[in-house]
Amino acid sequence: MLVTPTLAKVRAKIHQFIYGPVGERIILGLIILNSIVLGLETSPAAVTWAGGLITGLDKLFLGLFVLEMVLKIASDPRVFFRNGWDIFDLIIIALSVFPYQGHLSMLRALRIARVLRLVSVAPRLRVVVESIIKSLPSLGWVSALLAVIFYIFAVLGTTVFGQVFPDWFGSIPASLYTLFQILTLESWSMGIARPVLAEFPHAYLFFVPFIFLSSFVILNVFIAIIVNYLSQVSNQVEKTKDQPPNEIVVAIERLTTEILALKKQVEK
Repeated sequence: MLVTPTLAKVRAKIHQFIYGPVGERIILGLIILNSIVLGLETSPAAVTWAGGLITGLDKLFLGLFVLEMVLKIASDPRVFFRNGWDIFDLIIIALSVFPYQGHLSMLRALRIARVLRLVSVAPRLRVVVESIIKSLPSLGWVSALLAVIFYIFAVLGTTVFGQVFPDWFGSIPASLYTLFQILTLESWSMGIARPVLAEFPHAYLFFVPFIFLSSFVILNVFIAIIVNYLSQVSNQVEKTKDQPPNEIVVAIERLTTEILALKKQVEK
């Protein structure tokens, strides 16, 4: 379909505003305010005092978010559906608009998912999330190594300590849960290690290597991988700042198509 120059200018201005810094700041402010309103809905005192106002503001914010989606799609659908973050926002808004009734009414709590849009609006948060996503394959292998360590020590713990401490090491699942508590370093010494050491004086040969391998080595490897990818993604973002954004490239392609269409009409 051939777009008239006037309509193309209007769409370009809408696109520039909605994707520009001013539009992003407005949406960011609306998301923060909407998050506060959603939190007030959980307060009986606030609902008693201004329940109607809170409900009205929530509907107003939702209407503005829907309008934002409509403007983004109308300004340039190709840019919108090529951007994964825009599709993410669309899914979040769709979950909020969906009419939950009957047994599904409890799913209205999913409206709080709108707060997740802070990730798509704030550039630095997007960098962090993209870094975590890109690091998932490497983290998967590290998780597999951690699972092997957990299983080995779970079998050892169940075999050695199971009869005396059945609540902690009576079975493989119980031992795995106990090891997870030790991994988090939550009351592991006074709550688990010292009682076990009172019955098994050499139990430090079990606890110390496990804590060293899991908490000090594996978890630090997790952090190192994420930091490495965070640095890579940040460098890529810095490099692409001087390059034309994707929407400009699409706009140039659209203009080229329209010029070719006009040329064909003139030649006829």
